[in-house]
Order: sequence, then C-alpha cells, then structure tokens
Amino acid sequence: MNFESLGVLGLFISAFISSTIAPGGSEAVLAYLVTQNTTPIIELITVATVGNTLGALTTWWLGLWTAKKYPPSHFDKTEQQKSLNIVRRWGCWALLFSWLPIIGDGLCFAAGWLKLSPLFSLLTILLGKALRYMAVAYAFV
Repeated sequence: MNFESLGVLGLFISAFISSTIAPGGSEAVLAYLVTQNTTPIIELITVATVGNTLGALTTWWLGLWTAKKYPPSHFDKTEQQKSLNIVRRWGCWALLFSWLPIIGDGLCFAAGWLKLSPLFSLLTILLGKALRYMAVAYAFV
C-alpha cells in the first residue's frame, strides 16, 4: 500500500502499523510529507505520534492479555527474557525507547505483561515517540 498517497491518514495508518509487530516505515512517510510542505509539521508530528503510540498501546495490551494465561516466568528463552529484564530493571522508563526497531515492540509487550502502570506507560511511550518523530521531521525541513 502506498501510504504517502493517502496523506495524513496514510501517515496515521503507517505509524500505527509500524508500532505493532508488523513492519512499517512511518519515518519515510513522515519525511516524504514534510518535504511536500502541504501540511504543517506540528500536525504531521502529532498524527505520527498518536498513531504510533496507539499501536504501542495495542502491543502493551496484548502483553497484559497474555499475562492472564502465561506468567512472565513461563518463558525462559534468552530473547524473550531480555525485554522482560530491561523492563523489570527500568520500569516504564524503558518505554522511552519503545520507538527502537524490533526491541521497542518487546519493551511494550513486556510492560503490559508485567502489568506496569497504564498511565505512566502511555506517557513514556508518547514522549519517546514524539521526540523521535520531531527529530525525523526537522531533519527533512
């Protein structure tokens, strides 16, 4: 799907999908839309941040839902324990890095699985993603 041709809606969809376990390229869509200079940058950053944060919260919720059937101690694979250990150590602060490829999804999932505060999780995810999209947008101004 060509998200760039959908404009701001495409940016939202791309950002949401990029923040779930499906791969996406919301940064490229944002960069393209910034260079088109048809929509205010703050609007683009806001749409991308909201879409990406909602996707991350979906992953957080999936972690919470999974915890009901499988406690964190159920899995002992190193890659699964890595995200859990990071979130155990740093708590919601680890979610400032939820924008990182691959590991970010694991951090959000682990935070939900460990039943961290939904509000503080939301705030740290939102802050991390907003800062990342601001950096991307202003790199293409």
